[in-house]
Amino acid sequence: MLSRLLMVTFDAHDAARLARFWAGMLSREVVEDAGGALLPGDETQLGLRFVPSRSEKMGPNRIHLHLTSASLADQEQTVTTALRLGGSHLDVGQRPEEEHVVLADPEGNELCVIEPGNTFLDGCGRLGELACDGTRKVGLFWAEALGWPLVWDQDQETAIQSPHGGTKVAWGGPPVAPKAGRNRQRFDLAPAGGDQRAAVDRLVSLGATQLEADQDGTVLLADPDGNEFCLRSS
Repeated sequence: MLSRLLMVTFDAHDAARLARFWAGMLSREVVEDAGGALLPGDETQLGLRFVPSRSEKMGPNRIHLHLTSASLADQEQTVTTALRLGGSHLDVGQRPEEEHVVLADPEGNELCVIEPGNTFLDGCGRLGELACDGTRKVGLFWAEALGWPLVWDQDQETAIQSPHGGTKVAWGGPPVAPKAGRNRQRFDLAPAGGDQRAAVDRLVSLGATQLEADQDGTVLLADPDGNEFCLRSS
């Protein structure tokens, strides 16, 4: 039984404000969600969910978002919009010749505005990529878990994409920075066939670890690299 990737959930000190920032960046509407705020996605563009949390950011996130650009003017406008909505420029050691722009959202979560003409993200839509720290093993795990084909598998780097196209999920390969506490961003899944127990058993057989079950029926697991993710009951 395959699992279905519903969205990426962000822990946030101010979930409403962070949702408004990303709604402005992605031209989406904010929908009030139980315990947080949701930017719905579709078959090709992943949804984002923001939930209140007191957890503090400890070093770079293991996931950051890549936004695409149709032109240099579009890239510049995206950067301007981010700064107007409360984002900031961020120095992560990028070289002067690199054409993407690295920013942080209002809570310090890294994001990149990718230059036009990037062939890897051509046709992927505005939210072109979830760029993740992770090993090849975890990329293969998620390909099997979701039933998404590998669209890149070279030099320990992997990427997968929904059969419908759209946002890619990529892992940069080693070295992977040591994990410092619970991730503030995580995948949120549902069992495609509705049988949560069967989905948990399958994910564990692929290399996941079950961590705990919440009172609402959500099961928390970790992928082979130790990254937490949630499996909802439906």
